[in-house]
Amino acid sequence: MKSGNVVLAVFGAICRVVVAILAIFVIYRGAMACYDYGYRIFTEPAVSSGDGRTVTVAVTESMSPSDIGKLFESKGLVRDARLFTLQYYLSEFKADVKPGIFELSTSMTAEEMMEAMTVTSEEESESGTNAGGTGTSGEGTEGVTE
Repeated sequence: MKSGNVVLAVFGAICRVVVAILAIFVIYRGAMACYDYGYRIFTEPAVSSGDGRTVTVAVTESMSPSDIGKLFESKGLVRDARLFTLQYYLSEFKADVKPGIFELSTSMTAEEMMEAMTVTSEEESESGTNAGGTGTSGEGTEGVTE
């Protein structure tokens, strides 16, 4: 065997080992990122502890869960809008969240915020307010005040 063939064979083997190591590293990092994100869906703590800061938000009927997440992230109620959207779709409250004006706190978890944004038919007919207790259905209202 010529020395050139031996060098090429050794070089080819080294390249295959390096590619295999890189593939394992990429798969490992991806799996860890997916696990971390999945774990956060169910265990994400509130933005702040204690009393937190109260923020009044107006959720309209035309807003999607993604839009609500972006609004909440811009106002400091959640850390990650995409994570809030996933939490919404996996929540037991997703069918009950209604538009309106809500007073939410940075000390609330995403699940607590969604629970505060639910309106039962009894509450709606008795008082004309939402579960947040701060006003009307919010139709035609957009934006946020603090």
